[in-house]
Amino acid sequence: MAYVRCDCIRYEHIEDVLINIREGQWFGWGNKEKVYDNLVVYGTHEIPTQEWLEEEVKNQQDEWDAKQASKEERLASAKSKLEGLGLTPDEIKDAFDL
Repeated sequence: MAYVRCDCIRYEHIEDVLINIREGQWFGWGNKEKVYDNLVVYGTHEIPTQEWLEEEVKNQQDEWDAKQASKEERLASAKSKLEGLGLTPDEIKDAFDL
C-alpha cells in the first residue's frame, strides 16, 4: 500500500491514516459515523483492514510522542546551555521563546 505520510499532526483516528495512504478522495463514510464498519472505498482500491488501521494509528501516535519528547529534551538542553553562558531566563524567553 502506498503511504503518503504526514508528520504535521498526531494521528487520533483511522481517518488520519486513510487520508495519508493515497491522494485524492478515495474513501468515504457513507454519510454516517466515521467508524470502520461505515468505511466506503471508491474505485478499485484495496480496503485496509481495521486491525491494520488501528495498529497504524497507534504506531503513528507512539512515533509522534517520541518525537515530541525528544524535541522537549533538546529545547531543555539548549535552555540549560544558554543559562550556562550567563543568559537569564527572561533573556532566553525574550530571545528564543524557550
